[in-house]
Amino acid sequence: MTIDIVCLADRPELAALLDDDFEGAWPPFMLWDPMGAVYYNVAHELYPEFVFAAVDSADPGRAVARAYAVPFRWTEPELPDGGWDRVIQRATIGRLTGAEPTIVSAIEICIRPDRRGGGLSALMLDAMRQAVAKQGYDTLVAPVRPNGKHTRPDLPMAEYAAQVRADGLPVDPWLRVHVRAGGRIERVATRSMTIAGTLADWRRWTGLPFDTSGPVHVPGALVPVHCDVTHDHAVYVEPNVWVRHRL
Repeated sequence: MTIDIVCLADRPELAALLDDDFEGAWPPFMLWDPMGAVYYNVAHELYPEFVFAAVDSADPGRAVARAYAVPFRWTEPELPDGGWDRVIQRATIGRLTGAEPTIVSAIEICIRPDRRGGGLSALMLDAMRQAVAKQGYDTLVAPVRPNGKHTRPDLPMAEYAAQVRADGLPVDPWLRVHVRAGGRIERVATRSMTIAGTLADWRRWTGLPFDTSGPVHVPGALVPVHCDVTHDHAVYVEPNVWVRHRL
């Protein structure tokens, strides 16, 4: 098996593969963060050097993984509490105002569901690190969505991210990949993604009743969703973990 990882700037024809076969890669409610459309609707055209496709030579008509990143200007000492949402917002404002980017943030690294567990995530992260360095940047940051946190939705993210194994590496598999690659965990992005909807929206997204006010545990969610029956809405505020890679 040979995996080729390329950016769309070099292989624009691969853009068509980045939606195919990724159904089920994310919980359905995750697709409704409004900031996502601000980035993904323009990423292939505006940031092709930061969009990546992985193709298996044995099956070149399908992508086995995809990755997205974006350059943005950030000069403050701490990375933002707003995490994923804030990066997209800042990158968009910077592009419209002509602000010179200073660093690059990962937006997504996604492995096709049937190809998970084979080390592709580490390969994608390495390819992203190399591509960002090639573009002249010395820093890649990532608002990491720890992929084991959904099993501990009531545990504060800071406590979860601090858990380490006997070898000193994070307990969480995705954080562990980043640390092994040279990343340093910096802080929690307490409101990295915010997804709000009516109760009908959440019932459609999750299949759950959403008929009682209070916290609702949703499969795939890292923290409980806050349900307000009286006002007919529910809100999910997801924390992520900032990791910084010096290149």
